[in-house]
Amino acid sequence: MLFRTALLDRIKAGDVTLAFRRWKKPTVKPGGRLRTAVGELAIDSVARCEESDISERDAKTAGFGGRDELLAELAQRSEGDLYRIAFRFAGADPRIALRDRGDLTAAETDAIGARLARLDASAGRRWTTAVLRHIADHEGLAAREIAAALDIGTTVLKPNIRKLKELGLTESLEVGYRISPRGAAVIEALRLRRVRP
Repeated sequence: MLFRTALLDRIKAGDVTLAFRRWKKPTVKPGGRLRTAVGELAIDSVARCEESDISERDAKTAGFGGRDELLAELAQRSEGDLYRIAFRFAGADPRIALRDRGDLTAAETDAIGARLARLDASAGRRWTTAVLRHIADHEGLAAREIAAALDIGTTVLKPNIRKLKELGLTESLEVGYRISPRGAAVIEALRLRRVRP
């Protein structure tokens, strides 16, 4: 579930706590979390509804000027059922604190090395170290450029970089990626052969 950039600050401030989406199948569930550019949202409820159920107040709580404006946006997509999603800002993305930690213990680097080894094994090829080093050496490259340089399909590479991001090893830029302090510590450990993915 994506939000317009203009809404993100209002979501963080708690001014916007509702969303309406047309989906064939919901992409979020009650009790779940959703990461956004401003932090994590806690999903409180997801319920099917009808356009007639949407009040003027609901539309404003969803960040629109009024009900007509919200209905006009919903009309742009006619497929799927209409859902009302209630959420609240839950705090900063925990990956930010994770990726900023470059002072790893030996046990932490070993655990990350083991995780990288499992990622390599599940893919049937050693890709994690090559991708980390390439991002470290070429900050800001788009996924397609990294994929071409390493002879990996872009559709394969993008979800794999997301896995590295989940570990706090990389971070997304407006265009491309860079290595986090945590990722730099892991690369150094790899260089010193303290970690063997």
